[in-house]
Amino acid sequence: MPSPVAQYALDRGFSSDLIFTPEKAGEDMFLSNLKALQPELCITAAYGNILPRKFLNIPPLGTVNIHPSLLPLYRGAAPVQRALQVHLFDGVKETGVSLAFTVRALDAGPVIACERLEVDDQIKAPDLLEFLFSKGSELLIHELPSILDGTAKVKAIPQDDSKATLAPKITPEESWLYFDKEALVLHNKVRAFAGWPGTRAKVVVVDNKNGHRNILELKIITTRVCSHNNVQGNEVDDVTFVKDALAFPCAGCTTLEVLEIQLPGKKVISAAAFWNGLRGQKVKKL
Repeated sequence: MPSPVAQYALDRGFSSDLIFTPEKAGEDMFLSNLKALQPELCITAAYGNILPRKFLNIPPLGTVNIHPSLLPLYRGAAPVQRALQVHLFDGVKETGVSLAFTVRALDAGPVIACERLEVDDQIKAPDLLEFLFSKGSELLIHELPSILDGTAKVKAIPQDDSKATLAPKITPEESWLYFDKEALVLHNKVRAFAGWPGTRAKVVVVDNKNGHRNILELKIITTRVCSHNNVQGNEVDDVTFVKDALAFPCAGCTTLEVLEIQLPGKKVISAAAFWNGLRGQKVKKL
């Protein structure tokens, strides 16, 4: 399928012969076609492969990348997700987007400009990613004159590699939630992994009448951190319903409130709808 950029171009009469979609940027045919266009400048955003030197040598003004983090923090494939998952838990409520020249090392080129952003504690990764790339596009347009006249090369600031952190690609195996961690850790993970791969948890539904136990896998969609400690008087594994949320006891006497869930093959539903459907059965953490 065409990317959104390609579709935008096609809808406006751009020649399909000039839309290149190589599996890798090192393909000889692609490099030959690109070189024939004699591009002055190349721009990348969310491109998942390392660009080879043969590519980087083609545009005389270089290649510029929009990267959704404050470089050298969170170099790699999942900067927004890792920032939400880890960085913000450490008490830093700031992230941003950087415009940097591309070199033959991962997101390590000199930074032309960056924009900082305070992060709301409820925003999810897809929304933050979209916002940062929007800001990054504005930053690119603002800096294009200096890139084209060469002054950006002079003013670009080399990154301090000693301060670099990595944002490795997310794997589906990471999507499980374990309630032996504090609620804030889990809440940030739900926000970070929203969209793909999402976050999952297993619970046991116990029928009080006959003791039958049924294991359910829940996709956790929306959460918040409870403002008070664990509800007293319940067993440590009991999941309760408080106001509009499923209350999961977590480490450190904290509670994760789950507002929306999704059962396999079903639509997203509210915690209240799920709780009402239990008809009095108990829910326990697995």
